[in-house]
Amino acid sequence: MSSNDNQSTESRGLTDGAPLHVELTDIDRRVIELITAPSRAWFSPRFYGLENFPLDGPVLLVGNHTLAGGTDAPLLAAEILAKHDRLVRGLAENILIDVPILRDGLHRLGVVRGNRRNCTALLEQGEAVAVFPGGGREAMRGKGQKYQLLWEGRTGFAHMAIATGAPIVPIAMVGGDDIYDIVFDGDHPVMLPLRKAVTGLGLRANLTPPLIRGLGPTLVPKPERFYFSLGTPIDTSPWRDATDAEAAALELQTVTRKALEEELGFLLAERDRDRGRSLLGRTLSAVGL
Repeated sequence: MSSNDNQSTESRGLTDGAPLHVELTDIDRRVIELITAPSRAWFSPRFYGLENFPLDGPVLLVGNHTLAGGTDAPLLAAEILAKHDRLVRGLAENILIDVPILRDGLHRLGVVRGNRRNCTALLEQGEAVAVFPGGGREAMRGKGQKYQLLWEGRTGFAHMAIATGAPIVPIAMVGGDDIYDIVFDGDHPVMLPLRKAVTGLGLRANLTPPLIRGLGPTLVPKPERFYFSLGTPIDTSPWRDATDAEAAALELQTVTRKALEEELGFLLAERDRDRGRSLLGRTLSAVGL
């Protein structure tokens, strides 16, 4: 192998020694089922548009980040694995990957450190990757911001999709912003000590987590149903030969945002007319009332 080939291979590798491709064992699949079983039972999810998920080749799943980002997204990934036998590669926050034992477990399930290098390498390898452009800012949303896409300046995903030729599939998730009530958001004066602690760690003030409550005064999440919808794949090839890469990425971001907002609107309408949205409603339906 030539030195150029070595450099090319290295440039496509992932950080932290993560594998480019993951073959799940039967034990791994069972672990995924066990991890997601409590959430599946508690939130009774519904899935729409799974037929829009490509069965092969690179694909970038682009979704909205909710307050329950660590709970709803794994349910969707598990459903795609069960229905299409394809593993969705997740991008984790640095704070998770920096823990050695946890990092090894995440790598085994296909999760890698969330950065552009890793995402691009996975797409070049033909993998399915999920990204949430709003990131921590969208997850730490304030009052009155349910299911809003906070994507200002976030075009990185579009650049990567264009560069790799990967289609974009919008993934809408509803329910994750309903399982907790925000008592005080991060901007509230009461949250000033926590906000100072966040900035003291070198993080942006808008990443200050809100004070939340679930069932009653507790942090037990309310058993609201989760809803998921996969939109029609967006072909990114029309932007491939654009002379202005940033303008092309911004235009693709706008197209993706509009498609995702349409899917969110569909799910919100489904939620509002669903008698089984709450645990009480599902219980009454089960007994024929």
